Amino acid sequence: MKRLRFVSFFVCVLVGFAARTHGAEPSPLLIERQRVSDGFKQLTRAAKWSLVESRPIQFPTFHPQGMVKIGAEFFVSSVEVTRRPRTYPVPQQGFDRDAGAGTGHLFKIDAQGRLLADLVLGEGTIYHPGGIDFDGRDIWVPVAEYRPNSRSIIYRVNPATMKATEIFRFPDHLGGLVHNTERRTLHGVSWGSRYFYRWTLDEAGRVTDATAAPEKLRTANPSFYIDYQDCKFLGRDEMLCGGLAQIGDTVRLGGLELVDLRTHRPIWQLPLPLWTKSGLPMTQNPCWIEPTEGGLRAYFMPEDDRATLYVFEVKP
Repeated sequence: MKRLRFVSFFVCVLVGFAARTHGAEPSPLLIERQRVSDGFKQLTRAAKWSLVESRPIQFPTFHPQGMVKIGAEFFVSSVEVTRRPRTYPVPQQGFDRDAGAGTGHLFKIDAQGRLLADLVLGEGTIYHPGGIDFDGRDIWVPVAEYRPNSRSIIYRVNPATMKATEIFRFPDHLGGLVHNTERRTLHGVSWGSRYFYRWTLDEAGRVTDATAAPEKLRTANPSFYIDYQDCKFLGRDEMLCGGLAQIGDTVRLGGLELVDLRTHRPIWQLPLPLWTKSGLPMTQNPCWIEPTEGGLRAYFMPEDDRATLYVFEVKP
């Protein structure tokens, strides 16, 4: 006889609630995210993106990395670099550069672009947050050294209290992270998203294979279209990633890519012909996409320091 386990969560207006057990009915958040997937699969290069508004952010944002929207508020991870990493003439101990110096941030921002809270994350040379995800209860934030093949700390952050809990550490640079709430797994991407990682969570939310060697957990990314900057779990073993590819010194192409988390292969790839006046692709930094009645609404924050939140809408 199949035993069903029902887990209830207190739900606030901003947070919603999450399906935490495999096989549970999709939460309202996952139903919304699946609408994003369905709408995205109808888009082609002929899709017309319309700028709805541009909202100046009213404080220095440094270098934004990941973004989630909860209610009317935005949570943005960002790296404040105080000394950029210096390239070694010859690689040292497996590194092509030193770690530099800086501070990792998770900003809480209101709809008018004002700073509500600033949570500092990381320690020592681990100061570079990556792309982030929201699972209906917590925000998942990886913070890494600012160099490839390095190390990371993975945090779970309560968006209401802005309290961070360290979940585990990992010996590679993780540039983005999503939480598959349907299978109780975490999925990360390495520097330049050249590798995918997958970890399993037990019913208490602990990572069961945190100490496994990276080479036993990773799968090579077969797509070289873009490097992912920010990814979101959409349900049904799918994640949507925004990113860019830089070709030479002048060409920067942005795009969105829907990825199958079982096969680590792209399901739907879409170039995004949207740039700022200075020539930055809209997917240069973080992005968030939500469904509308007739299509999708996308939020982009491509600029550093003096950032603007660009809001676009698109219909199939």
